[in-house]
Amino acid sequence: MSATLWLIIGYLGQAMFFSRFLVQWIASERAGKSVVPISFWFLSLLGGLTLLAYSIWRKDPVFILGQSCGALIYMRNLMLIRREKTRQPETPPLNG
Repeated sequence: MSATLWLIIGYLGQAMFFSRFLVQWIASERAGKSVVPISFWFLSLLGGLTLLAYSIWRKDPVFILGQSCGALIYMRNLMLIRREKTRQPETPPLNG
């Protein structure tokens, strides 16, 4: 692939990664409190993986390490969210 195409990929990754803050800000304003919607984590992961690919092409070990660690954290958060959603609701105690 050409250097221009990789530059476009890098900018797209950065745009996805930045957009997560806009998503979180809008969700928090709507809720009237600080919230982190699941889309924040998906945008983090997609943007981070795109930037990881770009940093591998650039052969930049600093960004390769940073984006690799970030991707693991984003995936773990998505796993925790999925686990929470699939957990059976607890039965409330019976009064009496």
